[in-house]
Amino acid sequence: MKLSELKQSLSKLDKIAFQLPDGTFVPRHFHVTEVGQISKRFIDCGGTLRKEEKVSLQLWNENDYDHRLHPEKLLHILELSEKSLSLEDSEIEVEYQGETIQKFGLELDGDNFILSTKQTDCLAKEKCAIPSVKPKLELADLGASCCSPNSTCC
Repeated sequence: MKLSELKQSLSKLDKIAFQLPDGTFVPRHFHVTEVGQISKRFIDCGGTLRKEEKVSLQLWNENDYDHRLHPEKLLHILELSEKSLSLEDSEIEVEYQGETIQKFGLELDGDNFILSTKQTDCLAKEKCAIPSVKPKLELADLGASCCSPNSTCC
């Protein structure tokens, strides 16, 4: 989800709920402690220089059970951040404290924001000679084998 999509979604919601990949919800008294732009410059294993931009939201909860962040307040925070930080309309990355700081993608299922898992990936598979799909081999296609029914090797 991009920043513009998040803002548009917030304008249509009455409440905010973030659901973790395991189906549990971030406690309703969460805070958004940071909004930022993350710029990452890197070189992949194939030697290509790359750049990635993301908008980061950090969710945090404490024993402030009376606190509830409403959609219009988060929208205001995002608009202020967008103006102050010159945020680009980039993909959202959400940070949340699990066993360590976890990073998630963001989706909307209609009523709830879903914190989606992220995966690492090789960005230069064609240069690394990693096949996209492993070829399936049939034993019969391998030709003569020492392990034929009449052999003594098995």
